[in-house]
Amino acid sequence: MKEKFSENIKALRAESNISQVGLAKAIGVTQQCVSECENMKTEPTLSYLWLLADYFGVSLDVLCGRADE
Repeated sequence: MKEKFSENIKALRAESNISQVGLAKAIGVTQQCVSECENMKTEPTLSYLWLLADYFGVSLDVLCGRADE
């Protein structure tokens, strides 16, 4: 699931044409937080998952790779 989450974040960012820095500013986290989750260096917190899901307009299941859009 961790790998799918990483892929999904990168794909959603690309579709939205937003950088790691832009995403971080938009949801109120650091660029390092975005980078470490994308590169599977850290596990995302539940609050971070909610922020991402709300920002991209997807469910947590889609975000984490448990369901298709």
